[in-house]
Formats: sequence, structure tokens, C-alpha cells
Amino acid sequence: MTQDRTAGPLAGIRVLELGSMYAAPTCGRMLRDFGADVMKVEDPTVGDYARQWTPMKNGQAVGFARLNSGKRSVGLDLRSEEGRETVRRLAEKVDVVIESFRPGRMDDWGLGYSALSANHPELVMTSVSGFGQTGPNSARPGFGTAAETGSGFAHVNGWPDKPPVSPPFGFADSIAGISAAMGTSMALFGRERSGVGAHVDVALYEPLMFIVGDMIMNYTATGHVQGRVGNGTGSSSPRGIYEAADGKHVAIAASNQGVAKRLFAAMGRPEIIDDPRYATSAVRLQHNDELQEIVGNWVAERPAAEILDELNKFEVVCSPVNDASDVVADPHYLERTLVEFTGSALGRVLMPGPVLHMNGYDGPGYHGVPAVGEHTDEVLAELLGEK
Repeated sequence: MTQDRTAGPLAGIRVLELGSMYAAPTCGRMLRDFGADVMKVEDPTVGDYARQWTPMKNGQAVGFARLNSGKRSVGLDLRSEEGRETVRRLAEKVDVVIESFRPGRMDDWGLGYSALSANHPELVMTSVSGFGQTGPNSARPGFGTAAETGSGFAHVNGWPDKPPVSPPFGFADSIAGISAAMGTSMALFGRERSGVGAHVDVALYEPLMFIVGDMIMNYTATGHVQGRVGNGTGSSSPRGIYEAADGKHVAIAASNQGVAKRLFAAMGRPEIIDDPRYATSAVRLQHNDELQEIVGNWVAERPAAEILDELNKFEVVCSPVNDASDVVADPHYLERTLVEFTGSALGRVLMPGPVLHMNGYDGPGYHGVPAVGEHTDEVLAELLGEK
């Protein structure tokens, strides 16, 4: 599984990934996407538990393939002193160590930041955990579900008359992984100036809490506890998801005065903006139910494609509500976002590529998934001179 690791802004950066499951491997993939050489340490017998995830095709876990293509797999048993000693030696040869064990475990193994950086002060270590390395809850186990509920996100997600909703995918883990990659990159940039690395501490819930931060700030300022408002925001109107005549759904977001005016013009009802009930965002929110019915009735009159065409003519913020089959048929996503993944039991598939674009760098290829320990000998020979 030879892939080009020479291009990209992180070319030459070596990463030792000790993380498993979702968040830490997401961080590793973000770094790999921009040129880093990511060496994934796995249990030599069973590998990362994510290899057993569903959905699966021909024995290949889709989620594992997406996050780990292009990495090199090194089989080491961290529960043995021999395995830990090998990691210590490898850590002296890399720029970054990513880990996702419960706080304290790495220190107990003699693999914590203090131990690994003692003879390698340039090292950057990025730790991803449920509740972070400090604080009363730091020792607790934590998965994304706890982050999505504890952060306040689930409380405001869903409908007022229904229970809170946690997302059906690795939402908190993904955001934490991307944030961890950002923190790692910042630490590497700081090292260029100071010559000294850093310990990056990422809690699963904190990036998600940042996203819902307005509701926390609003409570401390006004005492108002935000509840669930369905497809609205509680801060602008009209906004929502509406069913068209053909049963498909479209999203419309008239989140400022200019877009609201253009929406009413697209509807053939420009006079709505002059109605005292709908003249400003503040009064529209007071009459939100009535306005949502007006917009919903207009959308319901025609097929979704016609509605979207009309809204786009008037530069109204809108979108179809896509499922996966819609996404992979969209020319914009095909040109800009989706990349081919080949060389595995999955066959030729499409998946989202890097989360951002940078001029002068076209991104990596995605071909194949490393077998457990496939690159152990290669990495030990390359970094430690062992044959």
C-alpha cells in the first residue's frame, strides 16, 4: 500500500497514533490528509476495535477504512513492557504522539508527556479524552454520547414535545478530532518559533460546547434556558425545513432582513415585509407560527426542484434535504468534496476528502486499508534501525 506522503504542508512530520475508535483517529486522518506520515499503533492480535464496526462489506468496516486509509499499522501490545518500551523509543523519533486513553493511563505506563518529552522536548503530544486531563470528571470514561448530552447539545436538538435527540453518527468525536488536529498544528507552529513542543489536551465535549456556547452565555446573561424548537433557531424567522408537492423537502434560512425580503419576493408576496407582524426579525419571531404556515403552504404548491430554482434566482439561502444518494449525484460535491477510495474489500467507493482546501496542494490519494501490524517491521527498521 504505497502512497505519496511527500506532498502537503505537513510533509516530513511523523505522527505516532496511539488512539483508537473515532476521535483520535480522526485527528490522525486530518494530519495525514495534509502530508504527515501517520503510524497507527494497534494491538497486534485484534487491532483497533473500530475494525469491527458496522456497516461492513466483505469483512471491511466502512468507518475504519474512512479514517485510517494511508496510515501505517504497527502492531504493539501496550499492556506489555516490551511494547511500551518500543513506543518510548519510537516517540523519540517522531514529531507528534496522539493518544486517547483515560487520563492517567499513559503516565502509569511511563508514556505520559512528561516522560516522553524529557529527552525529546520538541515532542507534541495530543491527548483526546472524554472530559479532559484536568477537572473533577477527568478520570471518568467518556464517549461521544456523553459529550453530546453533557455539553447541552442534545437538550436543544429536536422538537419541543419530544425527548432530546443525540445524533446517529460520531458528531462529538468528529468535532473533537478536527479540533485536536488544529491544536496539534498550532503546537507544531509554536515549536517552529520556540523549539519546544507542547501537550494538547482535548475533551470530547468542549468543541461541541463551544458550538452551543450562545445558549450558555444567554443563560448567564438573562436566565433564559433555551429549549428545543424543531427546525427553527429561536433567533430568526422564517427558517425551517418544508415539504414540497412531490414529497421532497427543502431547507430555507431567511436569517437576515435582506434574505427575508428576497424570500417574500420569490414567493410573489413582497408586501409581506410591510406587514407590521413580519416587518423585522424580532416581530417575525413573535408571529413565527403564522409565518411558517405561509411559507410552508407556498413550498407545498410545487415540486422541490422548482421551489429551489425560484429561490436561487432570488438569492435566497436554501438547500435540498439530501440523503446519501443525493450527495453523490450532486455535481458540486463531486467536483469539490468527494474523493475516490479504492483498493479495499469495499470496492470503488466515494467518501468526503479533506475538510479544507489549500492552494498548491491537491490532497492525498486514498487506496487500501492497512492490515493489523502490516508495517511493523518497516517502521521499526526505518525509525529504530531494527531488522
